[in-house]
Amino acid sequence: MKASGTIVAAAIAGLFSIGANAQTAGSEVQRDVNQQQRIEQGLQNGSLNTREASRLEGGEARIDRMESNAMKDGKLSPAEKARIQRAQNQESRDINRLENNAAKGNPNSASSQRMQADVQRNVNQQQRIEQGVQSGQLTNREVGKLENGQARVDRAEARAGANGRVSANEQQRIQKAENKQSKRVYREKHNERKR
Repeated sequence: MKASGTIVAAAIAGLFSIGANAQTAGSEVQRDVNQQQRIEQGLQNGSLNTREASRLEGGEARIDRMESNAMKDGKLSPAEKARIQRAQNQESRDINRLENNAAKGNPNSASSQRMQADVQRNVNQQQRIEQGVQSGQLTNREVGKLENGQARVDRAEARAGANGRVSANEQQRIQKAENKQSKRVYREKHNERKR
């Protein structure tokens, strides 16, 4: 009797540990959406200039790479989740600090308008990924691949705006990368694999 109780307890504990190791990336991706929206709002209301938004996009690229690396094996361990959350918390503080400093942007300038459009595309792509996680259309491994693509787009935006302006040619290159990423999101969401 005692042995069977121990076996049942071990089986239950095993189920809980599997659940903890099989966490999905939903909350991390939702956080990406929120932070991209904050950057876009800062550009729109002038609390962020193009250079500051560029710096923040560099931070977003680092977080996306962390998410991609963490989900390569299809699992998100509690330690990986905690590391990503720390990076997201730091990025949130950076957004807040830059939004509330003395530097202001001109939301009506052509450069700011270009950056706003690019950041809005990031919001849309991250929302599509997050929706795929919620619906079960995307596995953690697929989310990892897509976050790697998001990191590439974010890095391109960071490079483009590093000098304080985004040219029409730079935006064209970013849009081309965003179009490729959009097709990847579609393919991954509509393949045969399900979570």
